[in-house]
Amino acid sequence: MRSVVQRVDRAEVRIGGRRLSGIERGVLVFLGIEHGDRESDADYLSDKIMNLRIFEDEEGKMNLSLLDIRGAMLVISQFTLLADCRKGRRPSFTGAENPDAAQKIYDYFLRRAKERVAQVAQGEFQAMMAVELVNNGPVTMLLDSRRDF
Repeated sequence: MRSVVQRVDRAEVRIGGRRLSGIERGVLVFLGIEHGDRESDADYLSDKIMNLRIFEDEEGKMNLSLLDIRGAMLVISQFTLLADCRKGRRPSFTGAENPDAAQKIYDYFLRRAKERVAQVAQGEFQAMMAVELVNNGPVTMLLDSRRDF
């Protein structure tokens, strides 16, 4: 399971020009589900994201987590994070999980986040979405449940 996590002042998602959801201060999480991902991958990433110390404390040091600041989380399903661009010019998405299995893991990730995060918003699974954000920092992290960066 792969994710791109961005610290944001605000973020929102639109479908067909209609605002679906949004958050204020917190994190925007783009989440890609890979073949073979299990609930344990979602457990690992959700815990890692909630506890990453990427928010500034009173001294200006990145020392606080999303849970510490009672921030919000916007989760967007994004299979393109599994793109393999090593050969040719057209990305291959064969590493992405099939939609039915991926949605189950995505929904599980959301349930886990909602257990601990003050506000959790989401996109629409498999929809074409427009995501708008104000990245704070900018601070952007790449996380993968199977690899260390």
